[in-house]
Amino acid sequence: MPTTFGTSLPSRGDMASPENLRTLAQRAESLGFDSVWVSDHIILPRKVDSFYPYAADGVATFQPDEDYYEPLAALNFLAGCTQKIRLGTHVLILPYRNPVLTAKMLSTLDVLSGGRLILGAGVGWMEEEFQALGLDTYAQRGAVTDEYIQIFKELWTKDDPVFQGEHYQLSGMGFMPKPVQKPHPPIWIGGHTNPAIRRAAKYGDGWMPIGLRPPAILEPEELAEKIARLRRLTVRAGRPEDAVSLCFSTGVTFDDSPGATRRMMSGRAEQIAADLRQYQDLGVRNFILGFPGESVAALDEAMEQFSKQVMPLIPQD
Repeated sequence: MPTTFGTSLPSRGDMASPENLRTLAQRAESLGFDSVWVSDHIILPRKVDSFYPYAADGVATFQPDEDYYEPLAALNFLAGCTQKIRLGTHVLILPYRNPVLTAKMLSTLDVLSGGRLILGAGVGWMEEEFQALGLDTYAQRGAVTDEYIQIFKELWTKDDPVFQGEHYQLSGMGFMPKPVQKPHPPIWIGGHTNPAIRRAAKYGDGWMPIGLRPPAILEPEELAEKIARLRRLTVRAGRPEDAVSLCFSTGVTFDDSPGATRRMMSGRAEQIAADLRQYQDLGVRNFILGFPGESVAALDEAMEQFSKQVMPLIPQD
């Protein structure tokens, strides 16, 4: 299986604009990246007490008054700006949206893009955002997400979809268009917790944890233990051991200053490539990379450096 590389696009904050999204997506495509990704929040409360799982102190850095593009709308825009690069949500918070409407939006995106959608799916972490959306399902968000994934598959693959769940029921309806990808667009489950791993094992086509962001470090030894757990649970769910493909999401920083303290995925191109190969050795074949930069020019430079200096050092199976 070949190794793929995706990159995150600035769909929020000062750099979020149609021009920047289009420019960077087209540039990523021309440089040989396989996918581009956008994140998801709908409304940001001014006071948040919920623990943010990707900061050591649990405090998110989102600003309530910054632009934050809705991801499916952004990806439909990018589908019309690009030709072949895959389009992913990193991650779509499934409990935020009606499952039938979401299934329709996703299948439409897959059709309009010519079968390029990857659904990165998550349960959400911010209770205040659930409340702001008028939802009382925060405590049940895992169970809701599991049902919604099953609903998506039912609507996408069956001529006469039927689902009878605790949180949603449907029957006696038609659903078109079906996605281009068969049996359906790949569903990659986000998160590194035990419930996320169980969800990936049971329902996912891929598992896409974020790592090297305290407290979610996931250096190779730790990730190897979680992969072993994923494989055991996948078999227990009645699926082939390798049914779930592996993705790893992290930031990459180029730094060739002499004597600089180095962390994984930082430093010179050959050092970054060596770090990536450690994850390859665990079976990871998909990487989603974020590059630091306060301008399109800075992101463009980092993407080009990765494409020209790191990608050639990564073996393709």
